[in-house]
Amino acid sequence: MRHPVIVGIDGTDASHDAVDWAAEEAGLRGVPLHVLHAWLGETLNAPAGQDTEHTRAAGEEALEAARDQARMHRPGLEVTTELVDDYAREALLTTSQDADLLVLGARGSGGFSRLLVGSTSLHLSVHALCPVVVIHPRDTRSRPGGVLVGVDDERPGDDALTFAFEAASRRNLPLQAVHAWSRPLAGSPGHPLPTAYEEEHFAAEQERLLVESLAAQQAKHPDVEVAALAVRSGAAQLLVSLSEAHQLVVVGRHGSVRGPMRRLGSVSQAVVQHAHCPVAVVPVG
Repeated sequence: MRHPVIVGIDGTDASHDAVDWAAEEAGLRGVPLHVLHAWLGETLNAPAGQDTEHTRAAGEEALEAARDQARMHRPGLEVTTELVDDYAREALLTTSQDADLLVLGARGSGGFSRLLVGSTSLHLSVHALCPVVVIHPRDTRSRPGGVLVGVDDERPGDDALTFAFEAASRRNLPLQAVHAWSRPLAGSPGHPLPTAYEEEHFAAEQERLLVESLAAQQAKHPDVEVAALAVRSGAAQLLVSLSEAHQLVVVGRHGSVRGPMRRLGSVSQAVVQHAHCPVAVVPVG
């Protein structure tokens, strides 16, 4: 059974961009595109006197427009649509269990203006049962970089690396794998760190570990041009900065087990919020 790429729409410019990206991705994967609109939450923002029938009708029109847009962007693509009597967050979470990929616009019609990513998109990045791509509305096609993936040396995240390599291969793009490291804490008084932990040695070791973590996927994808970069830096700062030159950033979804963002670590959350290109959040482990 071919699982579709699913894109959630709400009639905003952000969801318009998401439809184009999702259509392209579905075509490259050779799977159908399913466009979903959950209309129930729209009644909360409806003008006074606008009844349920009109809200549903507007949803149907939005789906029809999105279907036409997707087919225009990717002729021959199989596109289905669905109007769901539910709130977007719940509907998309349910449908993510049968999706190859879930694509969302960064800004939703119900978000707070001061947030760069709407609450629904951020929630799905944390809880969806499949990878999620959050589309920041910028034209990235002319950028020199391709796919950027963040690698944690303690938990390399094979699922995230697999996603990144496959994305680069499908789109015929280079891949840059980056690992941000910090110098080990100094030893206790009277027990200085051994020479092996001097910064230049530690930096070389981090680069070696990064290259090793990529070896298996490089063997599977010899067509992908790969660059490895290990830098003493904050991970979120590095990935957000490098995203300006790339077309897609891939991060793994793992982190603290406490709090509302318990499965989206602080680095991944910062990248989803502030990246300058689409961000793929891939469940790891």
